[in-house]
Amino acid sequence: MDRNQAIGLVLSGLLLIVYFQFFAPDAPPPETQLAEDTVSVADTRQQAAVQEDTVATDSVQRAANEKKFGAFASVASGDAREVTINTEDLKVSFSTQGGKISEVELKDYKTYDKKPLIIIDRQSSRMDMLADTPNGKIDLRDLYYQSEAQSKAISAGDTLKVSFVADLGNGNTLTQVYAIPGNGYEIGYDLQISHPKSMLTSDELAFKWKEELKDLEQDIKESRRRTELNYYTANNDVEKFNAQGENDTKTEEVSENLQWITMKQRFFSSAIIADRPFKSAVLTIDNPAETARVVKTMTVDTKIPIVNGAASFSYYFGPNDLRLMRKVAPGFEENIDFGWMIFGWIGRFVIAPLFHFLEGFISSYGLIIILLVLIIKTVLFPLSYKSYISMGKIKVLKPELDEIKEKYGDDMQKAQTEQMQLYNKVGVNPLSGCVPTLLQMPILLAMFNFFPNSIELRQEPFLWTNDLSTYDSILQLPFTIPFYGDHVSLFVLLMTASTILITWSTNQTSTVQGPMKSMQYAMPFFFMFLLNSFPAALSFYYLISNLVTFGQQTIIRRFVDDGKIRAILDENKVRNKNKKKSKFQARLEDAMKATEEAKKTRKGKK
Repeated sequence: MDRNQAIGLVLSGLLLIVYFQFFAPDAPPPETQLAEDTVSVADTRQQAAVQEDTVATDSVQRAANEKKFGAFASVASGDAREVTINTEDLKVSFSTQGGKISEVELKDYKTYDKKPLIIIDRQSSRMDMLADTPNGKIDLRDLYYQSEAQSKAISAGDTLKVSFVADLGNGNTLTQVYAIPGNGYEIGYDLQISHPKSMLTSDELAFKWKEELKDLEQDIKESRRRTELNYYTANNDVEKFNAQGENDTKTEEVSENLQWITMKQRFFSSAIIADRPFKSAVLTIDNPAETARVVKTMTVDTKIPIVNGAASFSYYFGPNDLRLMRKVAPGFEENIDFGWMIFGWIGRFVIAPLFHFLEGFISSYGLIIILLVLIIKTVLFPLSYKSYISMGKIKVLKPELDEIKEKYGDDMQKAQTEQMQLYNKVGVNPLSGCVPTLLQMPILLAMFNFFPNSIELRQEPFLWTNDLSTYDSILQLPFTIPFYGDHVSLFVLLMTASTILITWSTNQTSTVQGPMKSMQYAMPFFFMFLLNSFPAALSFYYLISNLVTFGQQTIIRRFVDDGKIRAILDENKVRNKNKKKSKFQARLEDAMKATEEAKKTRKGKK
């Protein structure tokens, strides 16, 4: 060993001595090491105990499921997954928990506050499908299903089938299939049960649907008034069921077979439509308090037949569009309320087709309403002309009529007889002025149901209003005026002014005097209160109608003056000089005599 190696060996030894003397870590005391070992053993035992408890809990849960669900126990628990299908018109979400529709959005529409229009969702809607089994009633919507479907979009013309399958073991399956078209608002539904006789004790399912109808429109009061439960029986009868009072609840039991049941709101509907008629139903409507933001709560409890292990029907989630609803099911368009009898026929078969025809050429609904008025007024012009001429004739005869009243004084029977003879001589029917007006009334009244129910007008702007389907408010009042409301509608004010103008124009050719004449000027103010909360489209229609009527009267008055009417009456007087009384006039005079004799008899008894 040379000197350098010796020096290196010595230095290395010194470094080792210094390290162990000053820097080496202290050895842990025996108690600490023992405590750590004890904790490790305790943790291991605790984890084992948790695992044992979990196994025990699962075992208890399985036993409870087998007792409650029987053959369906294997699918009584599981994991939920969402599947969303986009079509041109709908966005439909399904859940593997229950294999059910969980949400439906109408893509072409928005709520009054411009949010997505979701017609049903998880919070507001619940659909149960109860089956009778050896273990009692089981809700098939409480089970968990498997599905290979993935969220996707489909195009118009295509149809996608989404299946949810519950494997019950031993070759038994429960399958729900939804048929979703690429466009439209109907969704087909099929339920298939393998070996139904071994799993079910009844050949029908109890379908229960409870829905809190969402607030979709600006005027919730109008929405509540026009929201109802409708159904169509196997006898082709449409029945409408409603509750109007605050906190009012109504229930109706239907014992006959049903073709469809609709939860109908003002502009949108949710419905179930039978492939095989539903066996009876119990329908319930709850009308909430005025301050609630739910329109109404509806419950449908019906029976769905099972044939060879299969049950099928379809859903409708869509707008109350007459053209669409006619294609859904027989009588389904009756969900749109056009009024009763003749008013409904006019609205459905005259006004609606004409409105839709104009809609194909013109995009502005305000202009469509103007053209609608012009067309109707043109068609009815002969009646308006006849009515005006009839009133003009009576006005020309006013001096002779006043002379008869003055001559016979209190002898009303004689005065009326002389008036009738005068009318007969000059060829005037005193009722002819009223008949044309009465013939126009059904069209005018049909508009009261047509405009409030026309989804085409929903959220369509015109002039100062943003929505022709609701009232146009130019001023919000700090208080509510009884029978009027808490706002001021400008279209209604203009309509009232135009009605007063028409009343004044009509009185130029009228012989009405006294209180009746004052009443004519009071009527416009009555309609001002009545229509203040009606759709702007309706008051705008009447405004344009009044202006056109005033224009027609002005034109007629220009071409047919009192002198020409007087000449016509004189010609008729000569022509009818030897004319016998008509049967109508004779019966009218006899009725007047009988009335007068009855009055004299009553006076004599007093």
